[in-house]
Amino acid sequence: MRTQVAIVGAGPSGLLLSHLLAADGIESVVLETRSEEYVASRIRAGILEQSTVDLLRAAGLADRLDREADPHRGIHLQWPHERHHLDFVELAGRQVFVYGQTELQKDLVAAAHARGQDVVYEIDDTALHDLETDRPSVTFTDSGGTARRLEAEVVVGCDGSFGPSRTAVPADVRRTWERTYDYSWLGILADVAPSTDELIYAWHPDGFALHSMRSATVSRFYLQVPNDTPVEEWSEDRIWEGLATRLGHGQDGWELTTGPITDRSVLPMRSHVSQPMRHGRLFLAGDAAHIVPPTGAKGLNLAVADVALLAPALTALLRGDHARADAYSDTALRRVWRCTHFSWWMTTMLHTSPDPFDRQLQLSQLRWVTSSEAGATGLAENYAGLPIGF
Repeated sequence: MRTQVAIVGAGPSGLLLSHLLAADGIESVVLETRSEEYVASRIRAGILEQSTVDLLRAAGLADRLDREADPHRGIHLQWPHERHHLDFVELAGRQVFVYGQTELQKDLVAAAHARGQDVVYEIDDTALHDLETDRPSVTFTDSGGTARRLEAEVVVGCDGSFGPSRTAVPADVRRTWERTYDYSWLGILADVAPSTDELIYAWHPDGFALHSMRSATVSRFYLQVPNDTPVEEWSEDRIWEGLATRLGHGQDGWELTTGPITDRSVLPMRSHVSQPMRHGRLFLAGDAAHIVPPTGAKGLNLAVADVALLAPALTALLRGDHARADAYSDTALRRVWRCTHFSWWMTTMLHTSPDPFDRQLQLSQLRWVTSSEAGATGLAENYAGLPIGF
């Protein structure tokens, strides 16, 4: 097999990259370990930045998003006996959109089918070769058990933190930074209408809680729990009791509506940055290069920003202009580190620890963010999304 760009990974970043390249007349093949159905069903991010939505609209991928997404002007920040709304539109002139990654994946898959994109699912034994030459390749075993080789001019790793692309960068070239947090999130999906108009981020002595949503009839909730917590320890009654306490059920007349829980899982919290994001003819995008805790809603949006920079850079590279491709890693990493810091800042401000000194610092930070226009604007600018290429 031969193509111009071999893309490893058929999640949002891989399929979006293939779409943007096709619009510029660049051929690609997408390779994916999982099945199309599995990738489409993964429950991940649900908040899209303004910049992400603007890009999807420009790429012709936002028809359903514009009909079904729920635009939000801001978020609520809360601690016991206080709840404050931050209006991002007033503070920063930008908003965010509630639209689940599962929905975006459906749109990207539909667009790939419509243009006849070559996507090879359910492969195994994926390996990257000859990355320092102008004829790199990817070998794999297809779903029928046949060994295959895909030759290309460029390879792009969009295969997440556990795929082969990140480790294909030699150890003596790759630098990594990592932070593992002392807590995890117990996340649930529930068939119940949201009890709030916009997301609630709640600091509580028992631990952080988040009330999010996926639609008018499906809500998403998170509870801070210790690392390695078995999900079986949390019954439905215990989950709803914990959420009611931490989110302030009964506070100023606000009530938490409960309903059937359809999914629950425990999500570890970590930050990870691997650089450079380019080695020879290999380029990394999304989780293959960086992981952030979900508190700041940055993971999917960072992947989109990477791809928005990478697509024109690869187009130019394949037509003889190397400047954008040479600058890709440094340009992308500026935004990666900004978003990594913001995600760390939100995480450490809202998640409680046993240290009473830390708790007082967190409450002081929350009071400042909700009472200072400068503090509120900084949060709004980062949460609603800095311009791509920042």
